[in-house]
Amino acid sequence: MTFRATILTLYPEMFPGHLALSLAGKALERGQWALDTVQIRDFAQDRHRTVDDTPAGGGAGMVLKPDILAKAIDSVSENDDLAPGRPRLLMSPRGKPLTQEKVRELAAGGGVVIICGRFEGVDQRVIDGRNLEEVSIGDYVLSGGEPAALTLLDAVVRILPGVMGNALSGTHESFENGLLEHPQYTRPQVFEGREIPAVLTSGNHAAIEKWRLEEAKKLTAERRPDLLSGKTHPVTK
Repeated sequence: MTFRATILTLYPEMFPGHLALSLAGKALERGQWALDTVQIRDFAQDRHRTVDDTPAGGGAGMVLKPDILAKAIDSVSENDDLAPGRPRLLMSPRGKPLTQEKVRELAAGGGVVIICGRFEGVDQRVIDGRNLEEVSIGDYVLSGGEPAALTLLDAVVRILPGVMGNALSGTHESFENGLLEHPQYTRPQVFEGREIPAVLTSGNHAAIEKWRLEEAKKLTAERRPDLLSGKTHPVTK
């Protein structure tokens, strides 16, 4: 089954964006994944195609109207024969942080429906009524959910079967085994007086794997000690 991503947005022209390039773009051309966009504004009923209104209780900004957004979501569900039961994700700074574990879970499914918020947010009633799962890509605020959706899809698409040229490319990356990735080197042997660590050119694969694990642990302890809490990390083979 082809992984299908459907994006609900006020700016469909932002897609596929950078996902039309490189490995993701080639995979899109080959039909290894598919992308649809739905213009939320098409479901507005007034002549101005209004999709937002002032927040109840007062305050700055505007809020996406629940009736309009619900119709847009329902239109996807009614035509979702290719991947029924796809998770509905709302990109939101208050959502659960996106992790590599979540990325793998999504990649193993038939696809995803992603709602891109704008303005001050989305009416809570449509979040509850349409069972939207809020997902965050970091502790910061963007102008809208579109860049976050592209980031999520980038992470998912690259690990779909057949997208990466080398199936092992993703196994030693940051977060795949709970650690940050070890340092990487390539030719020339000496660059500005700095040499490639001798172990990496020794041909001793066991020693190389041990060095990579030790370096990954060291980097993780320095930069993301939270990842090490209560975990053990055997050498990956």
